[in-house]
Amino acid sequence: MRQLPFSAHTLGALALGLALAGGAVACGPGSGGGAAAGGADTTPHKGGTLYVLNNQAQEDFDPARLYTSGGGNVPSLVYRTLTTRNRANGAAGTKVVPDLATDTGEPAKDATVWTYHLKDGLKYEDGSPITTADIKYDIERSFAPELSGGAPYLRDWLVGAADYQGPYKDPEGLASIETPDAKTIVFHLRKPEGEFPLLATQTSFAPVPKAKDTGTKYAEHPVSSGPYKVISNQNNGEHIVLTRNPYWSPATDNQRKAYPDTIDVQSGLDQSVINQRLAEGVGKDADAVTTDTNLGPSELARINGDRNLASRVGTGHFGYTDYIAFNPKVKPFDDIRVREAIAYAVDRTTVVNAQGGSSLNEAATTFLPPTASFGYTPYDPFPAGPAGNPAKAKELLKQAGYPAGLTVTLTHDATKGDEQGPEVATAVQEALKPAGITVRLDGEEHNAFSDKIHDVRTEPGFFLAGWGADWPSGGPFLGPIFDGRQIVAGGANFNNAQLNDPSVNNEIDAINKITDLRAAAVRWGALDKRIGERALTVPLYHPVYKRLYGKDVRGIVISDWTGVLDVSQVAVK
Repeated sequence: MRQLPFSAHTLGALALGLALAGGAVACGPGSGGGAAAGGADTTPHKGGTLYVLNNQAQEDFDPARLYTSGGGNVPSLVYRTLTTRNRANGAAGTKVVPDLATDTGEPAKDATVWTYHLKDGLKYEDGSPITTADIKYDIERSFAPELSGGAPYLRDWLVGAADYQGPYKDPEGLASIETPDAKTIVFHLRKPEGEFPLLATQTSFAPVPKAKDTGTKYAEHPVSSGPYKVISNQNNGEHIVLTRNPYWSPATDNQRKAYPDTIDVQSGLDQSVINQRLAEGVGKDADAVTTDTNLGPSELARINGDRNLASRVGTGHFGYTDYIAFNPKVKPFDDIRVREAIAYAVDRTTVVNAQGGSSLNEAATTFLPPTASFGYTPYDPFPAGPAGNPAKAKELLKQAGYPAGLTVTLTHDATKGDEQGPEVATAVQEALKPAGITVRLDGEEHNAFSDKIHDVRTEPGFFLAGWGADWPSGGPFLGPIFDGRQIVAGGANFNNAQLNDPSVNNEIDAINKITDLRAAAVRWGALDKRIGERALTVPLYHPVYKRLYGKDVRGIVISDWTGVLDVSQVAVK
């Protein structure tokens, strides 16, 4: 339930020092096993140091403050959780699997009660046993105001949690989390939540021993439950060094490979510099990866001419949709025919090209991303082809009382390169011209733009937006955007259309009772189609992520859960 967590497109030029030619080609992620052409050994081996080169610092490295480690990246090397995602390529990586727990949870009472049991032999980095009381304690820590920043779901889901302020102010804790013994934990929810196992991948479900809690300083020396422990955390996550946790056992963890002896995470680097270093692969950079920096169109074009470089580009898909949002409370967007006209008029090819082309974006006609776990069901309620249908749009405008066309204002982020930025806004402007729709552009500074579109008091009628899910399901995708009970009058509101339809709300409740995630996905897909026919949004495209990795890196796994390289699987030569 948050905005895009990854840098989507790096547009800077990549000085490779090579005579490379045009076109945008990249290879998909490989499994990392076997032998490459020419006899090179690609089998993962233990040992060595893996370097992670990132643009954004791993700030607030505290399991209560981190938003999610479900992607299996740096945080989950230190923090294990009740469940995690399956560490596999593509769609197989969207499945939830046990981590500290023996299974993905036992539901009861229409999915309002969830019970978990811990595996045998779980230990912290100091050899002491991990208990369910430690998991309960970290969840309670995540409610403390001084440790804010984590995922907000449990405040809404747990019985009696709405006003809880954490264990520092209320040491009695939450009665809705029971730990009848050291290996059992029971959650009591105020409403059915069939996707609770997916939520249990979040770092707030990692254990923290109360005796070792240092409050806001815990991030500096956290107690590891994963295969690595923190030996250095400088400048709030700008430089983190991890070494092996001697008490982690692969017998209790079949998800993390833990090949390198050391993992060195360096952040605050310029994105073009990261890609240049990975391409050149000099010295330590041959053993390096990035988890937050993409290749842009100009970089991909240059890489295309070099077979070795092209073979080191991993392709990832994260559940994210960029779209046009309407506020039907603002004229003329209160008329569905106007919204439908825009949906027919949009030239998605122009928009996709404005964002770097089809190698970096997939044209969208559905709000849900094109992954089965979300419930993706192909549909196009306003079929106009990739170039739009201006004739159909004009016909609808005439029916709506605008035979000579109309003029509207499109609000967007003024930041160049942003997915809701001027490039996309201009492409939409140009795409609507043939339909007789004149678009005035209103570019706002990033923070001002975000504040404006997420406040019902200032929300414009026509603007660019994007949405990414915290786990691969239709629930955290459709709920925040279309559930009328999630409309926030005095704060951050994401239900842009301010839709409050009891039939939609009731269907969301009905799906939330389903604990069979595949069956739930079918229902989410049907609901997406039903809402899509109301033209409350115009889906534009789903981003594709292209990331370069070092020439001596092995074990490349990129799942459709996050679309980023999974450092828990990586080995160095």
